[in-house]
Amino acid sequence: MKEQKDKKSTNDSTLSVQKGGQVSLNNMNVVFKSARGESVHAVRDFSLDTNPGEFVCIIGPSGCGKTTVLNVIAGFVEPTSGSVMLDNEQIIDPSPERGVVFQDYGLFPWKSVLDNTAFGLKMQGLDKESRNEIAQEKIKQVRLEGFESKYPHELSGGMKQRVGIARILASQPRIMLMDEPFGSLDAQTREMMQELLLEVWSQYRTSVLFITHDLDEAIFLSDRILLMTARPGSVKEVINNPLPRPRNIDVYASSDFIRIKRKLTNSLREEIAASAPH
Repeated sequence: MKEQKDKKSTNDSTLSVQKGGQVSLNNMNVVFKSARGESVHAVRDFSLDTNPGEFVCIIGPSGCGKTTVLNVIAGFVEPTSGSVMLDNEQIIDPSPERGVVFQDYGLFPWKSVLDNTAFGLKMQGLDKESRNEIAQEKIKQVRLEGFESKYPHELSGGMKQRVGIARILASQPRIMLMDEPFGSLDAQTREMMQELLLEVWSQYRTSVLFITHDLDEAIFLSDRILLMTARPGSVKEVINNPLPRPRNIDVYASSDFIRIKRKLTNSLREEIAASAPH
């Protein structure tokens, strides 16, 4: 059964806290076939339950299956076994209920900022006036007001990623799936985007699953951090983040931040060592 809509009408562009967004993965396995016909076990017995409105970061060694997990939740990849649910309903295909923000922006180069932001609403059949009104609001919320008529080649990396976030917010998803969205940005822009994301998240409380290789980023953003094992990826541990919200850069110097980072660093090193060729 596909997810049933449980949100305000798309025509209502007022700021609203999103409902739902509870993801439940139970003993999920993903096995791919290689070009030689060999079975490649990418994810093994992966289980996770999130709370509505929760911000969860996923970290792990390269190749452990982080993106595969995200793609299963997005509906891009079908699990080999196990269950994958959003708000107690099985995920079987892509849906605007699950908005994806990619590292490579995913913008249409021939469309303006406004049209890129409104694209999802257009695909849902919303009339031009209504979708542009909603898109304009989201553009303002990600601080791109005045850039509506610009094209992707005229924008910086951080500005492109803001368009990607605005486009997802326009569809009012139950959950945002973010695959290293700030990985290609310089340090200063990345920090700015992290703060912007937390600001937007605090307004909407949309559930977020966020993949990153950056431990500082994971600690700064998350309510919980999930550490995956080396491939085939499974859940090694889930760490609750005690850092109070709202957060700013001062939190990096706190004893809790340093303690969590030390713990994550040691656990991640164990998995990196396990994944290294012998």
